[in-house]
Amino acid sequence: MKNHYSPGHLIFFLMLLVFLLILIQLELLVFAFEKLNLSPVLGMMILMLSLFGSAINLPVFRIKADISAPPLLRQQHWGIIRIPMQPFHHETLVSVNLGGCLIPIALSGYLFVTGDLNMPVTLLGIAIIAAVSYYFSRPIPGLGIGMPILIAPVSAALVGLYLSPEHSASLAYISGTLGVLIGADLLNLKSIPRLGAPHASIGGAGTFDGIFITGIVAALLT
Repeated sequence: MKNHYSPGHLIFFLMLLVFLLILIQLELLVFAFEKLNLSPVLGMMILMLSLFGSAINLPVFRIKADISAPPLLRQQHWGIIRIPMQPFHHETLVSVNLGGCLIPIALSGYLFVTGDLNMPVTLLGIAIIAAVSYYFSRPIPGLGIGMPILIAPVSAALVGLYLSPEHSASLAYISGTLGVLIGADLLNLKSIPRLGAPHASIGGAGTFDGIFITGIVAALLT
């Protein structure tokens, strides 16, 4: 499936790479991986897979749209950001993002199995972040679902520290990633027919949407 990227996407990708390099130099990522009981090599491997896997969307199903394409999609430029022109045929292709959905789910499962987390506490943490994400997320016509970037990691860190202080980092990561996926993405599937967007991706939209970074930052804050 062909992905369409704008210069804005490229700039964001390059800025993210610079940000990651700074974190590596400051050894913050290594510290975060240690808190999650991951070796630096394994942690960096997962991070790189998530970053580059965010460009891979696996189509799942299509949803008929209730509205035609909003004016935003018919414009070539929006402010200083170029919006890529994509054909819209009154339906939205729903996909699952590899880097922003499948890999974080797999890592969350690994952390739960290898750790000593309590199932009810873990489910409660996920439910809390899902509720917070659902409350703060908003459908953006023509684009997708948006949410303030710091809401999820800060909330997940507080949940981890309060519900399970001895395993706060793992619980913060699991709650942060799965909570956002459920609250911001899955619970907003009902809004997709009203978005007028040609494509919607669970966990991302062909660019790194920060779900993996949400988990890492949440772990660092604990």
